[in-house]
Amino acid sequence: PYDVHIARGALDRLPGLVSDASRVAIIHPVGLPGLARTVAALVDRPVTLISVPDAEAAKTPQVLGGCWDALAAAGFTRNDLIVGVGGGKTHDTAKAAAHYAGCPVVIVPTIASTDAPCSALSVIYTDGGVFDRYLFLPASPNVVLVDTEIVSKAPARLLVSGMGDALATYFEARACQRSNATNCVGGKTTLAAMALARLCYDTLMADGRKAAVAAKAGACTKALENIVEANTYLSGIGFESGGLAGAHAIHNG
Repeated sequence: PYDVHIARGALDRLPGLVSDASRVAIIHPVGLPGLARTVAALVDRPVTLISVPDAEAAKTPQVLGGCWDALAAAGFTRNDLIVGVGGGKTHDTAKAAAHYAGCPVVIVPTIASTDAPCSALSVIYTDGGVFDRYLFLPASPNVVLVDTEIVSKAPARLLVSGMGDALATYFEARACQRSNATNCVGGKTTLAAMALARLCYDTLMADGRKAAVAAKAGACTKALENIVEANTYLSGIGFESGGLAGAHAIHNG
């Protein structure tokens, strides 16, 4: 079990989540130094800031190696904490780094363009930017903090991109259920997985257009919050427990 907080002002809950850590590392995209410093100011612990490249370039063995070197130089142990701030690529990097470092991880999305925040999975790319493999992790992030006020100020096209990703969730889960395929955690598609995948689809149909309008205006509305939940949480749980099919296979080549 892990905690998922999706609400306006959710980032304000971070200080209460780091009380057991001796040190905190914040992994963030190179383009978000200001937000990384804002997050660091909330933490009453020694903080190490680790910047990673934007997009798929963040999810390579070379970048992961750099993260581990920075953690080792700061004296990180299993009593410490990693916070991943940014988009899905940074989340995957933070989750993988925390896995190999043996310490907990808190994910703080700044956009809702993928279902990476809640999944027990990191997608690894080659140093040349080509899909390499899925790194299946033993557990999902310890905590996910989705501050919808922050997400609402991101470019609207990123939220719409997340809707496209989430839209595949139900249809891929349905294909896996009908073919009795194995899901991402080695089991079969359950009734609960199908219910969540269907709820993801229904939420997109009900609130997608309204959320896109709100995102273009930078407004944190109920429709936008519903879509943020669909893009990050419902889609994440739906694809892991439901399974992946043609859409991901085509993307991965």
